[in-house]
Amino acid sequence: MSSVIALRRAALFLVAAAGPLLLTHTHAQAQWWKRAPVDFEECADAAEKAATKAEKTSALADCNAKFAGRRKAGGGYSYYDFLQDRTFDIAGPNPTPEEQKKIDAAYTAYLAKERRSNEAAEAMARQQREQQEQQVQRLQQVALRTDVERVPVPVERPKVQQTVGQRKGTPCTKGSFSCEWPRLSEGLNDLKKLFNPTPSKPAKKS
Repeated sequence: MSSVIALRRAALFLVAAAGPLLLTHTHAQAQWWKRAPVDFEECADAAEKAATKAEKTSALADCNAKFAGRRKAGGGYSYYDFLQDRTFDIAGPNPTPEEQKKIDAAYTAYLAKERRSNEAAEAMARQQREQQEQQVQRLQQVALRTDVERVPVPVERPKVQQTVGQRKGTPCTKGSFSCEWPRLSEGLNDLKKLFNPTPSKPAKKS
């Protein structure tokens, strides 16, 4: 009897000692089965299985924070830099330090190009404004000259030429009536004398 009791106690001791080992092995198998995702796509697939919408949203946010790259159809990964609006090819789910340096160098070149483009656009806009101002000034000058030409220039009042008793030596316009009238008047007087001779006066008686 004493030997049976001793055997039972030994068996219970073995079971009790083996229990933690079995649990540890089972937990290790579970950890292997539920391994961590290797890229964003695996992480997103696991997030889709979340119980609630809030848990799903939180899990997807964690996926975005952990993995910057996205799988490419032909293999490999790509990284989208929204600051440059450009995609870069990378080897793994996240850029390596060397790949990150290349991305940063491309961003520096992008900023320099944008600055040159902005300066060129500003210079062109400034030139266009100057040309428009010059054109407006030319139009204003043309309009001003046109207005001046439309204003009638006052005509000098003609001087009245003396027709009667004109002083000798006073200049007059040749061929004008005022200049020719005295000569014509003298001619008419001569004709009158010719056809109407003045009667001779009778001789005085001595």
